[in-house]
Amino acid sequence: MDLQFTRYEKKGHLAYITFNRPEVMNAMHPACHVEMEKVWDDFVGDKELWVAILTGAGDKAFSAGNDLKYTAAHHGEPMPKWRGGFAGLTDRYDIVKPIIAAVNGFALGGGLEIALACDIIIAADHARLGLPEPRVGLMAGAGGVHRLPRSIPLKIAMGMILTGRHITAAEAHRWGLVNEVVPLKDLIPTAERWAAEIMECAPLSVQASKEQAYQGLHMSIEEATAAKYPATTRLFKSKDMIEGPRAFAEKRKPNWKAE
Repeated sequence: MDLQFTRYEKKGHLAYITFNRPEVMNAMHPACHVEMEKVWDDFVGDKELWVAILTGAGDKAFSAGNDLKYTAAHHGEPMPKWRGGFAGLTDRYDIVKPIIAAVNGFALGGGLEIALACDIIIAADHARLGLPEPRVGLMAGAGGVHRLPRSIPLKIAMGMILTGRHITAAEAHRWGLVNEVVPLKDLIPTAERWAAEIMECAPLSVQASKEQAYQGLHMSIEEATAAKYPATTRLFKSKDMIEGPRAFAEKRKPNWKAE
């Protein structure tokens, strides 16, 4: 895969995806979105990949969001088409594999919207998070105004949305926006620890659980428990569903196949 603005590595069952424009605080322009669409397609399609860690290059920013200088310089020009929304992810609802955001600095605007579209957020202790779009005449239209109030208390979310102010990693942790805050040197190892804990579980079980958790959010409990889910159907037909109880009975570690 030919990538100019993104790094994509595979190690065992773990994918490492890195926004690679540190000179502009990993701000995103259309070519980034096109690349990321391809990366997510590959992650979804590769049966050997079970979890992804998403981060930014350098130590200043996860992503500063939309590249406003690029937007201003190219106003009116035809833009390439891509699926999946910001970073190919914010409008992507078919990814049932877990994604961990390792926020290594500023996660602002679209950067926070990307992190909100992930399942787990680990933040470096110097990170700052916010949706400052109204300060430049825009709004957090890549899901931020919807995901943030579903992630933290409404009044806290609205305070951030309406003022555009940043919060620290410690504040984000206090409000439940991030799972863990660590020194920058420990950021990727901590994300890897979370990934390793996830990968101790059966991959198809994890995927079925993620799918049901998200799809059930807009339903009543009765509707959610009665609904049909593709990942759950795959799980119930899988070899891993046989392997799990067998390994437990035999007092050994299960050998998951994701099939």
